[in-house]
Amino acid sequence: MQIKRLGRTGLKVSEICLGTMTFGNQCDEPTSHAIMDKAFAAGVFFFDTADAYPLGHTPDMLGRTEEFVGHWLKGRREQIVLATKCRMPMGSEPNSQGASRKHIMQSVEASLRRLGTDYIDLYQIHAPDPETPLDETMRALDDLVHSGKVRYIGCSNYPAWELCKALWISDKLGLARFDCVQPRYNLLFRHIESELFPLVQDQGIGVISYNPLAGGLLTGRYQPGQAPVAGTRFTLHNAGKTYQARYWQEAQMQAVDHLQKASSERNLSIAQVALAWVLSHHAITAAILGASRPEQLDQTLPAIHLTLDTEIKKLCDDIWYQLPRERNPQVAYR
Repeated sequence: MQIKRLGRTGLKVSEICLGTMTFGNQCDEPTSHAIMDKAFAAGVFFFDTADAYPLGHTPDMLGRTEEFVGHWLKGRREQIVLATKCRMPMGSEPNSQGASRKHIMQSVEASLRRLGTDYIDLYQIHAPDPETPLDETMRALDDLVHSGKVRYIGCSNYPAWELCKALWISDKLGLARFDCVQPRYNLLFRHIESELFPLVQDQGIGVISYNPLAGGLLTGRYQPGQAPVAGTRFTLHNAGKTYQARYWQEAQMQAVDHLQKASSERNLSIAQVALAWVLSHHAITAAILGASRPEQLDQTLPAIHLTLDTEIKKLCDDIWYQLPRERNPQVAYR
């Protein structure tokens, strides 16, 4: 397991970040703990969660993922780099969502309580909030850093222009700045390469990519013409439609089928090829890898030891270049 610096900071993280959004819906607490045990034993010490998890939650599930993580963390807190996020709705009240000072302050206290800790290593805004001025958001986050409740701050799902604007505000006002960004990135979705990657490399910002396996599509478990499988994220309440819109398309299914056959011919796992491809990009600090069963990590974690040759890299590139292009890629958060 490689250890990397998070952007220009002195914070060190594992190149695999354990994603936890399945905890509390797709898997129960004992299974969630078993997944964390296996990841930690394999050298993963960077965990990512969010107050609005689990994915596909019903109202009664909100915050359950952080609670599961918090229970597991007891006695291990200093060994884990812990990241969480706020911004998504946590109730029906007008101020129960967004990146306002009020919601951020309420959210961090609730997350600290659920996680059973007095500080968060990396606190991220889950998505842009067009109703809140960026300077209000950045001032609130700066206060959290100075209070010691948060060590570093970051953002998720921010386009390059908005991240750049946030960096400018922090520089102008002398505030803590976003030191990482968490975008969607995989073999089937590479839109961020043209603008976001040049920005983060120029500004020394870490990149923690999510969906490296395209919601499971890049594991090869689904076949062209197949209907979405019950119990997967493609059918989950409040999430299934988003994931189907992202990946459940004939062109993408055919591309995955082609890559799976090429990987099999080389005695490679398509999931490991897809994950190794993401990790090989020089802009990537860590890839968020999730699971709903511990044994799934046995199938994916070996990707950290896989070096892709020129031929398989070209095949991966060809898949992207041949996919149909959307004029306005759907903006959806996870």
